[in-house]
Amino acid sequence: MSIHVLPLPDPPEPLMWHVTLTVAGDQVSAEYIKSALERLSDQHPFLLAGRFAVNRAEVRYWEQADDAETAVSLALHLWAEHLDSAGLPEWQVVGVEVVDRETFHRRGQWVAERPGLMAAGRVVPF
Repeated sequence: MSIHVLPLPDPPEPLMWHVTLTVAGDQVSAEYIKSALERLSDQHPFLLAGRFAVNRAEVRYWEQADDAETAVSLALHLWAEHLDSAGLPEWQVVGVEVVDRETFHRRGQWVAERPGLMAAGRVVPF
């Protein structure tokens, strides 16, 4: 009698999700938030861009996760996790958008002609 052992399938690779995280709170100086976002960019892999005003900021980045729910959960914790290390202001999350890679690229086809698109890694005011 021979025994045949079938190999286990490889686990699926985690997906990449495009995240837009918006935070807001008490006013700080423009220089303060710009520097904090630049430090966050150094600390967080896949950070694409950041925009800021004296009372709000938006960061866009890629997150690796098994599903959208996990990506949203990670996004909701990002600001608090880097609060001290990046010197971020104590602002609250006021918005999170998570879309899969296909949706992100599909949207890019119709916004590619719009002015004001930001280069990767760039941090600018709103």
